[in-house]
Amino acid sequence: MSTPRGGTGEALLEVRNLVKHFEIGGGLFGGRRGLVRAVDGVSFSIRPGETLGLVGESGCGKTTTGRCILQLELPTSGDIVFEGRELSKLGPDDMRAVRRRLQVIFQDPYSSLNPRMTVGEMIAEPLAVHDIVHGAAARRDRARQLLRHVGLLPQHAARYPHQLSGGQRQRVGIARALAMEPALIVCDEPVSALDVSIQAQIINLLEDLQAEFGLTYLFIAHDLAVVRHISDRVAVMYLGKIVEMADRKTLYDDPLHPYTRALLSAVPIPDPELEARREHLVLRGEVPSPLDPPSGCVFHPRCPIAEDRCRRVVPELREVKPGHWAACLLA
Repeated sequence: MSTPRGGTGEALLEVRNLVKHFEIGGGLFGGRRGLVRAVDGVSFSIRPGETLGLVGESGCGKTTTGRCILQLELPTSGDIVFEGRELSKLGPDDMRAVRRRLQVIFQDPYSSLNPRMTVGEMIAEPLAVHDIVHGAAARRDRARQLLRHVGLLPQHAARYPHQLSGGQRQRVGIARALAMEPALIVCDEPVSALDVSIQAQIINLLEDLQAEFGLTYLFIAHDLAVVRHISDRVAVMYLGKIVEMADRKTLYDDPLHPYTRALLSAVPIPDPELEARREHLVLRGEVPSPLDPPSGCVFHPRCPIAEDRCRRVVPELREVKPGHWAACLLA
């Protein structure tokens, strides 16, 4: 299967048929073993300077996809090519160099920070580990400079995480990622733990930093309004598979997959009259277990337009219109 691309140009990151399965069961009492199909054949690419939004319900596999890209989880199969290099084939020394270029902003801005280190120490530590800045004084100066970039004061360098608000802690996490001078940042639900007003500030900060430093983002989220604001293209995941991918405007204005339509219909509109008139798609049932996914199209048990063939045939993610990909037999 070809990899869905966004326009022309060389891809910074290319994910080809990524699969990640987790074995469960067995253990001390020899329970029945099972296989969780967390990610089941995901393919996409991201160009330099682009933001790809990866959205879906909790448990759909989007965070596992991000962790596989970061090599925090080793894929069961598939290829992850970053800056022309297949990551699974790199040795420890080569992978260490790649980690400088491939950073992450975690969801929880408190648990991702070391409570025993000051903000300045946390930002300076990777500068020393990767030998980016020489000398303790120079590293302290660089840490204060990075704090300014993310909208904090140099005085925050002397504080501990518990002395900061949630938004400030997330800014520290962003500064720590920036310290490595990365090409790609995986943003794993970076605003979901924050107040709505703070979310907007962090999103605007990420956009400003992208313009200033030429960053590329994989933005993982479940909030479609946030994704619409920051993303150039959007990929929708369901039960370990990408079911639709297109540029932001096309996907929100003309969704092809019934699951995408249902997600968008659940996003409230500020205008009460429009909200009252528009159609709401309510999905029946629950998300099936990745331990025992349905045959054929994984969405067919909840799909309002499913036909008999949807139960038998696995739909391929195909380019239905130029730049608009969908995994639906009826699209």
